[in-house]
Amino acid sequence: MACRDDKPPAAAAVLLFNGTGASPGDVTAIEEILSSEHLDYSTVNSHWLSAMSEAQLRAYRVLLVPGGNFEKIGNSLTAEASTNIRAAVDHGLNYLGICAGAFFAGNSPYNGLNLTSGARFPFYSAEARGFRRAAVAVTAAGGETLDQYWEDGPQLTGWGAAVARYPDGTPAIVEGIFGNGWVILAGIHPEAPASWRRGIDFRTPVDKDRAYAAALIRAALNRESLPHY
Repeated sequence: MACRDDKPPAAAAVLLFNGTGASPGDVTAIEEILSSEHLDYSTVNSHWLSAMSEAQLRAYRVLLVPGGNFEKIGNSLTAEASTNIRAAVDHGLNYLGICAGAFFAGNSPYNGLNLTSGARFPFYSAEARGFRRAAVAVTAAGGETLDQYWEDGPQLTGWGAAVARYPDGTPAIVEGIFGNGWVILAGIHPEAPASWRRGIDFRTPVDKDRAYAAALIRAALNRESLPHY
């Protein structure tokens, strides 16, 4: 069972999921970026997210679901919660899913949101080669390539417009609409702090990657279309 907060999340622009299945380290990394960008946010655990109505969800501008374990994220919520989140996005709530949050946005069998017209995402091909974490060269539309932290993340074929691609050409970041909601999904972790990089060689400075994470958050918040293929 998820730990229950004393009260529901406060009003804010960004609603950040920190419940069962969410990586505490990733929640902290995202909070650091939200704070550095002076973005108003509130956190919500599994209990309170399950208790929120569609109308309550729509009071926020974006729901941000971080990395972690997408099976646990989905299974920690009620079926009604997934229905309410999906309806809220359909009626204008924006959504940003990072790694597990991207898996959860798809047609996951673990109480997924299916914001993706039935698309279910597989792991990026590095997983089949035996890698669990790596620096992956991700190329954004327009040509800039950044080494990004990847850990058991998806490739996002089958839905949306590709904003950035993995070395094998599959989408690493996608964007698109679901009803009246703006959706951005990322298979990598641009928000990753320096501590996550230990033992891995990166050509891109951590500050540059984290600036890219901030750009993704702002694009989701402001419904901005990023350059795409």
